[in-house]
Amino acid sequence: MNKKVLKLATTASFLILGTSVYAASSNHEAVSDDVIAGQRAALAKSTEDAGFGPQAPRDISAHEGSNHRAFQAAPAYTAMNLCNIHFHENAEHKGGEFTTYAGNGDGHGFGTGFKYDGELTEAELAHYDHKVGLSDHGDLEPGDTIEVHYVYTTAKIEPGATLGSCLSEAINNPQLRVEAQVYVIVNDDKALNFVDLAHHEVVDGLHQATNIPSNTGTPVEYAGSTTGPGYNEKGSPFQVTWSVRPEVAKVSISSLDTWLQSNSFDEDHAHGVRNLVVNPDLLSAF
Repeated sequence: MNKKVLKLATTASFLILGTSVYAASSNHEAVSDDVIAGQRAALAKSTEDAGFGPQAPRDISAHEGSNHRAFQAAPAYTAMNLCNIHFHENAEHKGGEFTTYAGNGDGHGFGTGFKYDGELTEAELAHYDHKVGLSDHGDLEPGDTIEVHYVYTTAKIEPGATLGSCLSEAINNPQLRVEAQVYVIVNDDKALNFVDLAHHEVVDGLHQATNIPSNTGTPVEYAGSTTGPGYNEKGSPFQVTWSVRPEVAKVSISSLDTWLQSNSFDEDHAHGVRNLVVNPDLLSAF
């Protein structure tokens, strides 16, 4: 991160990417329903009457919400600057073709979220010859679901790692937008190429991801926040306009492997997911 970025950017960047504030789980055993319920209760208590705006992620098929903290929707992403690309293992959002619950996970964002509902062939699920995106929480394999976040800002920036790249000394409260696309990983080099999907260049003076899929359904747009398991028990103070595509696309594991080994966002593994926000007081209506 550029040393000139304000300290607030450092704090924010730690959380938008789904980075857990907890130590890695050593046994990866799923926690009980009571643990998740306790986290949701803590979130409700910490945000009650505190003035937080609507949160994310959410069930995109449910339009109800009673959070009326209003903010203006961000412009279309084509009128903003791409500032970051990252992804989470399993979808943070629920809906469309990703409604299969992965389980409670370790309570810190790993092993939870939502999976692709469809079926894959034996060939698509064939073993890949080495580990991809290996971290303390495991690696990625054919059949895994990921949710990719293409993050945009109204600030004048250069794309880079973390939310810090979305802020600048000149504007510390830019409008933010996330274009979200869920993919299922397959062992098929004829599937979409992640290097291409993450390609970005300057178009008409603005940084753009030029290959975001346009054939995966009409995006569901709503007012929300930044995500990541660091916000399981507290509200995110950042206002984000979300566009979540309801259909899943297939992506080649070999291309994902290539991108993780070298990219301009310092990404080398999948991030954890925030618990689905279900409290109506923390959801916008749309």
